[in-house]
Amino acid sequence: MTRVKFCGFTHQDDVAQAVALGADALGFVFYGPSSRYVSPEHAQTLTRSVPAFVTRVGLFVNEEAETVQRIFELARLNLIQYHGEESPEFCDAIGLPYIKAFRVRKGMDLRTEMDRYPNASGFLLDAYVKGQPGGTGERFDWELIPQSHAPIILAGGLTPDNAKDAIDQVAPWALDVSGGIETKPGRKDPDKMARFMNACRN
Repeated sequence: MTRVKFCGFTHQDDVAQAVALGADALGFVFYGPSSRYVSPEHAQTLTRSVPAFVTRVGLFVNEEAETVQRIFELARLNLIQYHGEESPEFCDAIGLPYIKAFRVRKGMDLRTEMDRYPNASGFLLDAYVKGQPGGTGERFDWELIPQSHAPIILAGGLTPDNAKDAIDQVAPWALDVSGGIETKPGRKDPDKMARFMNACRN
């Protein structure tokens, strides 16, 4: 069964709705320039009501190690999503469970890049858009994804209308969606969330 991560939460009622619908993981963005950024203190409030067995994921982009560790504890996170140019040594030295994101583009040796992070719990594959680390709503060519035994988390341009196609074509461990279930950045649409979950479960 394909897991589902909804990302970019900023409001408590959206968190509650996602949990009620059965989302496997919720993402919180700690990257200042993002329109979905939440402060560590606000994230602490948002995660307080997240029950057991729903993974709380913190997204960071080239952040200082001390800041990552502090927010991980304050916001009661379970998993780190490194979405910048963090090295394997950096990720491993912090010592927290993590997934590594890659922005996929033609000519990229994705298999070699993934092999550099043997301690990652999975790899999030997003679209490459110059100057933007993620959350662009752009879809990339799924044919560029290599065969791998590693857990692949597919992101980039996903919607309730193409979620089933993504599962059929890529067979990923999980789908990660943000803009495709929103009314505006940071505000989730209950109907779109429900339709996305139905597409993945059916």
